[in-house]
Amino acid sequence: MILVYVDQITERIQYTFDFVFKEREIPYLLTNDFVKFDQFEGAKFNYSDRYFEETVKIKPVSLLFDKKIENNGITKHKFFNEECLCFNQIVDPFASIFYILSRMEEYTTINTDKFGRFEGKNSVLYRFAWNEKVICDRWAIDVVDFLFSKGIALEKPKKPIYSILPTFDIDNAYAYKNKGIIRTTFATLKDILLGRSRRILERQRVQIGLMKDPYDTFDVIEKLNKELEVRVFWLLGDFSKFDRNISYRNSKQRKLINLLSKELTIGIHPSFKSNDSDFHLFSEINRLEEIIDKRIFCSRQHFLFMKFPITYETLIGQEITDDFTMGFADIVGFRMGTSRPTKWFDLSKNSITDLTIHPFAFMDGTLNEYLKLKPDDAKQKISALFSEVKNYGGEFSFIWHNETIGDYRIWKGWKAVFEWSIGLN
Repeated sequence: MILVYVDQITERIQYTFDFVFKEREIPYLLTNDFVKFDQFEGAKFNYSDRYFEETVKIKPVSLLFDKKIENNGITKHKFFNEECLCFNQIVDPFASIFYILSRMEEYTTINTDKFGRFEGKNSVLYRFAWNEKVICDRWAIDVVDFLFSKGIALEKPKKPIYSILPTFDIDNAYAYKNKGIIRTTFATLKDILLGRSRRILERQRVQIGLMKDPYDTFDVIEKLNKELEVRVFWLLGDFSKFDRNISYRNSKQRKLINLLSKELTIGIHPSFKSNDSDFHLFSEINRLEEIIDKRIFCSRQHFLFMKFPITYETLIGQEITDDFTMGFADIVGFRMGTSRPTKWFDLSKNSITDLTIHPFAFMDGTLNEYLKLKPDDAKQKISALFSEVKNYGGEFSFIWHNETIGDYRIWKGWKAVFEWSIGLN
């Protein structure tokens, strides 16, 4: 066991040191009893401004000891072997880890895209080219390596364990089927006006049973679940500009959801509209629970829309225990600096919550629509992200959609990328 001296034991301290040591199964104990620490003859180090003779010290900044949300004076500098955040000229790996894990920069940001989302390209991770690294895990190992280099005998970190977790968002269950007379009529008229004869023909062929709906890839998802555990998030919000799935009342969709729920885990995909309405979120969760006759505990925000702390506070209020939204839409990588499922720290209350965050590494739309990658280039990007998780441990989680794995329209050639991504090991 390693003993750590701090002037004050706070929830921020506990949260961060658990990530560094407990996550790697290294026993540790915090103390603010300087006499106990001074007399302790085992492995120990000092994380305070207090002086102890011949004791290894990591100089702290105030971030883990106060309740403020700070974004000023951040640069970078090497701590031991890794570049690290530097707060007002002080290099502090523990404060760096907490700053990224807690998403502190997102609480005060005014840099958002047209949907009101925090953009990855405005993050400190992107600024320092760390977004494709599990940087918090790298910093944790750097701390351990530093302590070893100073002759502190502590248990070696356990070998990293990783898993692969494919996830799917169902924004539109079908391209042409079950849309109803009104939506089908307007869609057909629009195709006629725009001269999209191929879509008119495809719609007709699907409706008379000569062609499988191009978004109907649920057999692929169900088959995959027999090899790897998957998560599916279903949009059941009322029809609106950004929420365009068929009605939750549609009997064919209800039957499909119920059938799939017997084999795999289905969570709610809260509508864009629900971001400003607890009532809509409550209604959508109730709809899904009524369809599958099970309690819903997992969620991922539609459009990856998330505002701190409101979004997560709302999910907790609806008894959601696991969220899968933690990732960027515009860039790939690790928004939380880790791929490990980690409890959300609510900075507004300065407390650790019971909500578990499951970060994802990439989304299909990011690769194709934002980054404009070709399928072979996307594979290289995915491979590098996977190597990070394999080397440092965690869940290699990623997002596909039922409509993107069908090799249809702009997704022609991407089914091969999907199949390749689930075959990594």
